[in-house]
Amino acid sequence: MYLFPIPAFADNYFWLLHDGKRALVVDPGAAEPVLRALQQQALQLESILVTHHHADHTGGVDALREATGARVYGPATEQIPKPFTPLHEGDVVRALDLDFQVLDVPGHTAGHIAFYTPDLNGEPLLFCGDTLFSGGCGRLFEGTPAQMLASLDKLAALPGATRVCCAHEYTLDNLRFALAVEPDNAALAAYLLDCRRLREQGQPTVPSSIAQELAINPFLRTRQASIRAATRRFDASATSETRIFAAIRQWKNQFK
Repeated sequence: MYLFPIPAFADNYFWLLHDGKRALVVDPGAAEPVLRALQQQALQLESILVTHHHADHTGGVDALREATGARVYGPATEQIPKPFTPLHEGDVVRALDLDFQVLDVPGHTAGHIAFYTPDLNGEPLLFCGDTLFSGGCGRLFEGTPAQMLASLDKLAALPGATRVCCAHEYTLDNLRFALAVEPDNAALAAYLLDCRRLREQGQPTVPSSIAQELAINPFLRTRQASIRAATRRFDASATSETRIFAAIRQWKNQFK
């Protein structure tokens, strides 16, 4: 199996997975770059996986379905271009002879889902849309802090080797904020240097891994004493787990 991100817009990634003949794509916000990749590699698109309803994740769905006949899968409670197969947590999508488990991960949007398979070329794989980013998490447009914290806890519990395929190249900005929160985190400082080198070479910083994110991502580390202390300096009223998470999300929202 071959996995790579298709860059689009300013900072989106549409993930393409294929076996040399058949392909699936995740969150195609535009059809043209996907069709170009399919043509260049002589691939047949069989499946389209959608994590949430935002246009930069769904804008290419209709054109791709019409051009390829691919079957579309998406969250049951969100407005995905029809026809599509509606999904809830516990459902399994069979694509490219792989079983993708559906996880409900609300927060960024109310019905956001993720797709997880325990074995792709010997390692687990997660397509998480805009819920978890390398070094960060999605803004809370429709969900609550409690929902997003629970969603991130769910993803953090996946095996450490799980490859984290998020939908945006936000890593350097996220890590700047993470260092402001946790300046003494040596793993974070080293990771930032590695990611800077990748971007200087025109390479993506993702996929990351769950183990990497647990070491450097402040939104997965809100129960660490260093994170809690820093967050209380930003908002002295942040004492409960949910309030601490909400405060750090607000801090990130206004971080320059």
